[in-house]
Amino acid sequence: MNVAIASDHAGFAYKAAIIHYLSTAGISVKDFGTYSAQPVDYPDFIRPAAEAVARGEFDRGIVLGGSGNGEAMVANKVRGIRCALCWNEETAKLSREHNDANVLSLGERMMTEDLAIAIVKVWLGTDFAGGRHTARVAKIEIEVGA
Repeated sequence: MNVAIASDHAGFAYKAAIIHYLSTAGISVKDFGTYSAQPVDYPDFIRPAAEAVARGEFDRGIVLGGSGNGEAMVANKVRGIRCALCWNEETAKLSREHNDANVLSLGERMMTEDLAIAIVKVWLGTDFAGGRHTARVAKIEIEVGA
């Protein structure tokens, strides 16, 4: 599995911890930035990571910020992305099983580092259930007015 990861300054510390976890778990990861805790505009880093996932260059993506809300909003503007803002292991599991989320958003200010890594583990380890969820996920891709 290969993962794209990006954050703003408020998600930088957990991004580093998650990269370390992924690397030690043998998961390929590309860091799209930011590369310090200096204030930045999150769309500048989140959008390129989400676009790379949408193009199929990465299996999944992880984006981080202070709350994770803005990052999820940016990622979800990219066609083909289903970004889930998760705050515990259950929301991570269901985002994969029911929604086939291909990008995970986390808020560094909303949880402990240990919980963030636990969420990543569950999210990466959970498959899409398919079945009745397949048609529902397909409806996400229908454009408004189409």
